[in-house]
Amino acid sequence: MTETDPALAALSQGWCALSLLHGKIEARIERALQSGHGLSVREYSLLDVLSRQHSGPGGHLQMKQVADAVVLSQSATTRLVTRLEDRGLLTRYLCATDRRGIYTDVTESGLALLAEARPTNDSALRTALDEAARNPELAPLVEAVKTLKAPAPTV
Repeated sequence: MTETDPALAALSQGWCALSLLHGKIEARIERALQSGHGLSVREYSLLDVLSRQHSGPGGHLQMKQVADAVVLSQSATTRLVTRLEDRGLLTRYLCATDRRGIYTDVTESGLALLAEARPTNDSALRTALDEAARNPELAPLVEAVKTLKAPAPTV
């Protein structure tokens, strides 16, 4: 049996704890959004990211930027956009200055559903973090999460 580098072992344990925290949070939010609004975590995240776009130069995200923001491959993001478009929550259109660019906007129905779902998401997040904070292995990560700020999307 080989010896494990202590620093690597600690890194591995930290990664496992982070993965566990993420899984617990995502599962809690998924259940709440599905039961309350018929949305998955990914669908909610996509609506949220797209709702933060603005009109004008640099205001819309390209599909690759959207994929990066919701942590999906471009093909999975396209399928997700198509599902939400079929539900009337999103629309797609060609960029006026670059016909290769496809932009996506949240419809009024999508914005209404997002506004309705946001308190559910926030409450489920708070509950998941409060539960995780009671676990000694996860408590330091919960504290770290509370101090983080989301990075600004790169346009």
